[in-house]
Amino acid sequence: MKDLVRQKISINVDIMDLLNQQIKKEAHSSSAYLAMASWCDQNGLNYSAEFFYKQSEEEREHMLKIFKFINDNGGTAYSPEVKSVMHEFNSLQEIFEAALDQEIEITKSIHSIVFKARKVQDLSSEYFLQWFINEQMEEEQKMRRVLELFDLMGTDGIALKLIDERVKDI
Repeated sequence: MKDLVRQKISINVDIMDLLNQQIKKEAHSSSAYLAMASWCDQNGLNYSAEFFYKQSEEEREHMLKIFKFINDNGGTAYSPEVKSVMHEFNSLQEIFEAALDQEIEITKSIHSIVFKARKVQDLSSEYFLQWFINEQMEEEQKMRRVLELFDLMGTDGIALKLIDERVKDI
């Protein structure tokens, strides 16, 4: 019966499986950003903490958007287990570098799913994922902007506080 149900869904089964993997990646990103927010809170970087709390929430929203898409199209979305979230960091710059790396990996993953959706002619999934492509460009750009501030201002003393204050406007 389970195989029969999988044949009658409107989403391609391979794409559904890839989207379930993407759910795990979005959940991991949400948890990683929460850990980054906590580190910033503990180190008196209030604007950066607020930024990462918001990023964590956005990643959870992305996860839920994919989750609902799968279920709305007759598939089965799976609640992810999150493992191996880093909680210790050496600097705010290291956090933003890790965040950029994370966003780049998410972008690559989304692109890979889009290419697979094209190959199997799952137009609904490809169309759905266009929103994520645009979102990922914005997310990467945010992280790069902050990292540019470190290049311009440095990482010590007052520069760190000024960067933290600028994060609220990014």
